[in-house]
Amino acid sequence: MNDNNLKLAVLIDADNVSYKYLKALFDEVAQYGIACVKRVYGDWSSTLLSPWKNEALLHSITPIQQFSYTTGKNSTDSAMIIDAMDILYSNNVEGFCLVSSDSDFTRLASRLRESGKLVIGFGESKTPQPFRTACNKFICLDLINTSSVTEVGNTTSATKKGAKGTKVEKTTSATETSSVSPSKIPSEVVELLRKIVEENSVEAERWVFLAKVGGLVNRYKSDFDYRAYGAKSLSDLFEMLGDQFEIQIRDTSNPNIKHYFVRCKQ
Repeated sequence: MNDNNLKLAVLIDADNVSYKYLKALFDEVAQYGIACVKRVYGDWSSTLLSPWKNEALLHSITPIQQFSYTTGKNSTDSAMIIDAMDILYSNNVEGFCLVSSDSDFTRLASRLRESGKLVIGFGESKTPQPFRTACNKFICLDLINTSSVTEVGNTTSATKKGAKGTKVEKTTSATETSSVSPSKIPSEVVELLRKIVEENSVEAERWVFLAKVGGLVNRYKSDFDYRAYGAKSLSDLFEMLGDQFEIQIRDTSNPNIKHYFVRCKQ
């Protein structure tokens, strides 16, 4: 999923997302691909969207006007859905970033996935579960507005190079703790991680490449995000769960890149 050359369409529902997330949003989008299409939808004649105007200009987002024809009805949704389908049929992008906290886009996300497109949902913590689940990956804007990813470069390079020929640098249990206690991590998340690690072990000593775990976890739980539990990276999350997992760090031919492996404790 972390192909930085993917062409993406970023469609933003201004009625259901705050403009304050824009910088963090596009920083996150850049980790998945290139935002070739950037549009934001709303009734720009309304004073409620006034703060959006300068921000849209700053980030080179095309504002799409949609008048509110009837009080209480959200016509912005329809305009965004129609545009998304037009973009889909043009076949000029490989993925969509749907930015909204509204469950009305659940069917759209499902339809885009059915057409083989990558769908990344962005919304606030109030976003209903059906929309989260309909996306390949859902990212909570509340988290990325205050967090940054520290290992994307390493895991991406590791995925392409593989683990062959590497040597072990050190093995560690989770003695370093984060600001969030491991007890705050839901048991179902721990069980999911154990399931993935146990089922994908290919080495005799049961080690699994950490980047592979990161790639698989969103297939089971689209809104999984290590930042939700106070971790700075996926390896940090596993270190927090030291009673459940061990982490091994291996050197590569590139001194700037380390490969992380993980296995379950019995």
